[in-house]
Amino acid sequence: MHKAQDPQFAERIRASFGRQQAMTLIGASMPVIEAGYTEIHLPHKPEITQQHGYIHGGVVGMIADSAAGYAASTLTSHETGVLTVEYKLNLLAPAEGHLLIAEGSVIRYGRTLIVTRADVFAVKDGKKTLCAVMQQTIMTLHGKKDNVL
Repeated sequence: MHKAQDPQFAERIRASFGRQQAMTLIGASMPVIEAGYTEIHLPHKPEITQQHGYIHGGVVGMIADSAAGYAASTLTSHETGVLTVEYKLNLLAPAEGHLLIAEGSVIRYGRTLIVTRADVFAVKDGKKTLCAVMQQTIMTLHGKKDNVL
């Protein structure tokens, strides 16, 4: 289990997520924030689908990246920002359903680099299907908080 350095991490993450206009644009929410773990939920909307009606793979990668990145951020101090260095995304099944859930978690927490993963599930007819897996490397930015507008 991971230990958060910032006792107010959930409020900090919620505020940061609220400033992410890209998440607002696609209609995503973050209902679960725990130390080392977050979930992003994305309802199906025609505006984010590709030509076959599935949620676009780029959007799947977008919510996986953010869920895992915020999972990393739950463990940092309030004075530390995070940035994605790289990620590898495997699309396993079409993102087909009324809801996508990206579950981000921390695999290894280090002072400079944090390794995370995200599993993205498509929910259809009450059944969750794993549609993507991602592994990510995050770099910490000590002394550099989120840019507050």
